Amino acid sequence: MDGLEGSGSGSGWCVNCGNRSEWEDWVGLSLFDDTVLVAVTTVCVPLLLLGLLGNALTILVVWRRPQMRSTTYLYLSSMAVSDVLILLLMPLDLYKLWRYRPWLLGEAVCKLSMFVGECCTFSSILHMTALGAERYLAVCFPLRARLLVTKRRVRVLIAGLWGVAMLSAGPALALVGVEQLEGGASECRCTQYAQTSGLLKAMLWLSNLYFICPLTILTLLYGLIARRLHLRAHTHRDKTHHQTLRMMVVIVLVFILCWLPFHVSRTLFSVSDSSDLYYISQYFNLVSLVLFYVSAAVNPLLYNIMSARYRANVLAMLRSIVGSTDEQRHRARTSPLTASHSSTHF
Repeated sequence: MDGLEGSGSGSGWCVNCGNRSEWEDWVGLSLFDDTVLVAVTTVCVPLLLLGLLGNALTILVVWRRPQMRSTTYLYLSSMAVSDVLILLLMPLDLYKLWRYRPWLLGEAVCKLSMFVGECCTFSSILHMTALGAERYLAVCFPLRARLLVTKRRVRVLIAGLWGVAMLSAGPALALVGVEQLEGGASECRCTQYAQTSGLLKAMLWLSNLYFICPLTILTLLYGLIARRLHLRAHTHRDKTHHQTLRMMVVIVLVFILCWLPFHVSRTLFSVSDSSDLYYISQYFNLVSLVLFYVSAAVNPLLYNIMSARYRANVLAMLRSIVGSTDEQRHRARTSPLTASHSSTHF
């Protein structure tokens, strides 16, 4: 949705890149009135704060607590990094909603915001797919999984997933740019090259394939896992598998609910020449923008609700941080050195 004649998202691009002249008269500094913009901003700012805090806690708890460094949580912490980067794009998207023309932040910010958003979105989908495949191996082929799935290999795979995501998002750097419009105003929007070369349509279908294919694979994998767990005798290990499966299914469902409106609206609009549909789609895309950031912010909340292990380790980490801080303050208060004594060291 970036460059969408005033509607933006760190994960998308303009579905109308025709720059049709009959629509230019509609466009002022923003397509939306102040009431709508205030409402969206009021929703997004708490999402930004809660999302950054929650995802930062996820990253910290995995890397500070050795018992949380399972392969599953290695994937989830990497997804949290992706969500943090996505959330950091929110101020830029809000800026574009309020005043997208003229563009004052330069060509690099225009292109990099698109690239980072696409890269992180692709990365999250690839992580969910890889995690689904790992869960399938762990449940259906446990002996093989113990040999194949190690922390070292998972770390290498995570690096590979990020590499694939970066390569897939690479064309986005040529998709948008800062263009000068009639009257001298500049705008971060889809480039003429992207329109005429077919790059826009290619990236549209690539994005849709990144959405449809992984979710089809995940539906099949989780269906097979559920069937295997249902058919065999239950063990304590299966209880753990059930808990992990439920959490991952909920994460995938939330992802679908948050992203399906965006893909549907962009695909429908890209094949339509209706100016009425253009106007309606702007509000549809505004809802999609909010859902996009809900998707990035909500995962830590889901972990906290559905995983007792996650909750316990986050609380233990916070207690240890608070305890170490209190201990440092206590040592500072009881230190025999006075200010005059300590100054002799300088």
